[in-house]
Amino acid sequence: MTLGSYGQFCPVAMAAETLCTRWTMVLIREMVAGSTRFNDLRRGVPRMSPSLLSQRLKELESAGIVTRTPAADEPGVHEYRLTEAGQDLQAVVMAFGLWGQKWIETRATLKNLDPSLLMWDIRRNLDPSPMPVRRTVVNFSYPELAESRRNWWLVVDPTTAVDLCSTDPGYDVDLWVTTDLRTMTAIWMGLTSVSDVDDKIQLDGDPAIARTIQRWLGLSPFAAQAKLVH
Repeated sequence: MTLGSYGQFCPVAMAAETLCTRWTMVLIREMVAGSTRFNDLRRGVPRMSPSLLSQRLKELESAGIVTRTPAADEPGVHEYRLTEAGQDLQAVVMAFGLWGQKWIETRATLKNLDPSLLMWDIRRNLDPSPMPVRRTVVNFSYPELAESRRNWWLVVDPTTAVDLCSTDPGYDVDLWVTTDLRTMTAIWMGLTSVSDVDDKIQLDGDPAIARTIQRWLGLSPFAAQAKLVH
């Protein structure tokens, strides 16, 4: 019997022994979303210490949920990918998220504001199709935050993946988005829309990119779920 075992033969109890340790489901959420490298996983779980992240990855590998293989394009770097058993957890992650979006009280959720995590999630789910077929740069600014955490740049290039920068990448900016972190988090969660909070968000720059922001902005995969607890 392992440390922390429930001592039950019930499949729910046995699954919980593996999946319900601290940070484990959040880490699996990141892998379901497509992150495969240690540094990318860290950006998705910024409050998880590197040592605990490494420990959880080893535990998931031992459980047959994750595989660890050398990266083909970068010596010394490894990639972590979900096995067939891990991929089966996608439905579990979606069910967790939809339940949380539907039933967890909103004000408590919005206390957990984190600009780096929010911008990482926006980057991951951004839809570039409404944008110009060229490199497009969007600067997000949260004036109430300390200068080191205030500005974020999304670089959208049709030939590469969307890039997120916390320092100025040196490109001309096409659109400046200025708002507070709470408002942008609420938009990302699907609790409101850009048009509903136009008095709290300022858009400066290319008017065509500004008009389509609700279409290209990368929202939470659970944003469409209506919340029943407010």
